[in-house]
Amino acid sequence: MTEADYVVVGAGSAGCAVARRLAESGASVVLLEAGGADDKGWARMLFRIPGAINVIHSTPQLKKLFDWGDKSIPQRHALGRQIPMTHGRILGGSSSVNGMLFVRGNRKNFADWAAEGCDGWAYEDVLPYFQRMEDWEDGASAVRGSGGPIKVTRQHTITDAARAFMDATETRLGVPRIDDYNGESQEGVAVFQQSAANGLRYSASKGYLHEDPLPNLTVLTETTVTKVVITGSRATGVEILVDGGKQVIGASREVVVSAGAFGSPQILQLSGIGPAAHLKEHGIAVEADLPVGDNLHDHLFVPLSFEMKSALRRPTAPYFLRGLAAERFRPGSSWAAGSSFESVAFVRTSHAREIPDLQLLSLYWVYPSPNQDSGTRIVPATKRPGQSIFPALIYPESHGTVRLASADPTAAPLIDPAYLTAPEDTEVLLEGIAMVREIMAGTGDNEDEIVPGADFTDEAAMREELPNRIHTMYHPVGSVRMGTDERAVVDPQLRVRGIDGLRVADASIMPSVTGGNTNAPTIMIGEKCADLILKG
Repeated sequence: MTEADYVVVGAGSAGCAVARRLAESGASVVLLEAGGADDKGWARMLFRIPGAINVIHSTPQLKKLFDWGDKSIPQRHALGRQIPMTHGRILGGSSSVNGMLFVRGNRKNFADWAAEGCDGWAYEDVLPYFQRMEDWEDGASAVRGSGGPIKVTRQHTITDAARAFMDATETRLGVPRIDDYNGESQEGVAVFQQSAANGLRYSASKGYLHEDPLPNLTVLTETTVTKVVITGSRATGVEILVDGGKQVIGASREVVVSAGAFGSPQILQLSGIGPAAHLKEHGIAVEADLPVGDNLHDHLFVPLSFEMKSALRRPTAPYFLRGLAAERFRPGSSWAAGSSFESVAFVRTSHAREIPDLQLLSLYWVYPSPNQDSGTRIVPATKRPGQSIFPALIYPESHGTVRLASADPTAAPLIDPAYLTAPEDTEVLLEGIAMVREIMAGTGDNEDEIVPGADFTDEAAMREELPNRIHTMYHPVGSVRMGTDERAVVDPQLRVRGIDGLRVADASIMPSVTGGNTNAPTIMIGEKCADLILKG
């Protein structure tokens, strides 16, 4: 196909949603994905069985088949580390390779967006899109939805170790036990919700593309987009790489870029939309001088692992294989039927203002130490039974950039999250580490801190070691900021300023990151973008 009403670049969390909803209107839609299919051959098992992701992420030979392989530039406040920026290069994007944790964010996140001038993005405005996208196991309510493309369930196979963590969080921190952190209130400790059901991962591709496919929605995989084609001041299509050269796919109505917080700014800059001086450095003609690639920020966590007899899972190859085999023939029968994360708490440090600023995640085995920078096989610190707790900084003050390395569209971008450049981020993480240790001292089953361990129990030692231990939660946002001031790239209708017929819909448009895992709000953005287009 060489032309359609709409061309959507990127079949990730938002791209699948916006493409599907546009096609449901009767319009012709072409959806372009640089990665391969997720439902053919070996990929069908690896990207449909939830627990298979543990094998993929720990095995470099498998990981390179779906991951872009990007790393940050050396982080000056993290010992010069080049930290892996894992994000999905496959149909469904990162929704096909993530931990499936379903978190909408805090209501105030969206109120803050609206207060910054993003009319139509307050909680009451986005709630209908959250409800439309989900099929919640408890059914519809005033704040939850049913019948949507993404099935959402609680993690039902909770280990005693996770229950001990939840009990101790409630008693030691005095936070309430809550049933639904996506409901009326986020603050408290709860069982994790996941985009999985009946032993299947509900990625955006499964929910929006594979279920009841539409004939007017054409999906092209293994297709690299080199730029948006701009005629005058209007986007009229996209250029793609094909054997022997390039080809243009025209868009008679609009182009929507949904390539993520790294891919979307790269494509825009390659198209001449970005900081003028930077584009000129690479010989790219300037179509619109905009702060594309600024405002990049990301969640950070520090893993702590504790030996616990009540932790039943084992991060070993035989254990993985037994679980996957069970799911292959009896879906929903083993640990591999759901996420590796079991419970979560949203709590406040002394730095919090109106809402929780720390997310605590429980993982049912011991985490690798000290980090995953090497790119070699990921091996846990021990085979002893254990549980890992991640204190996660969910409102970072540190902000970085995405820039072009060259005008070659196949070259990886320069990603600088600028981790720990703001001193406040270090203080929140250190307080979070102390809170986790306090919680785990009250579980009654904490025999030893395995990671970071006895050498880093006092604050001074932990402060010095922190730059070696921080991990991205793989939640980059903000690099194509939505707003109404000079810092904005897109307006509240997601239209690129100064270019007609071009919108961006993915996590890159978030003015500020949401409180918790970002996949659900990213899908919501896709849903809302389609409505903005169709309602004119």
